[in-house]
Amino acid sequence: MYSVTKEIHFCYGHRLMNYEGKCRHLHGHNGRVQVKLTSSKLDHRAMVFDFADISREIKTWIDETLDHTMLLREDDPILPHLKEKNERFLTMKTNPTAEAIARMIYDHVASLGFPIASVTLWETETSFATYQASVKKP
Repeated sequence: MYSVTKEIHFCYGHRLMNYEGKCRHLHGHNGRVQVKLTSSKLDHRAMVFDFADISREIKTWIDETLDHTMLLREDDPILPHLKEKNERFLTMKTNPTAEAIARMIYDHVASLGFPIASVTLWETETSFATYQASVKKP
């Protein structure tokens, strides 16, 4: 099995609802996401996928959708204030945890038809979450 991994950096803000730790407050992160693609064979260029194509499709989406965006749960009470001030935000059905953000990126990459294996989101230098689809056993 071959694999390639593209690392993409972006900044985002969030907070967690119904949470007792420090992350219950609005705050930001310098995120680092690693998108891993796999294939059992290489294409006509001897590649799993061209890094330039990954950047054009996936990095562009992250830049336009997640970078410098406040990620919030859809029932967060601050949303009306952000709307009023015309601030950037994206709502999620669940708390915008590192796990949930990794899953959101994974799902988007899969919807584009990439041979996605996993997405790892580094929230800090020492903390990360990974999402990969579960392997079905025969």
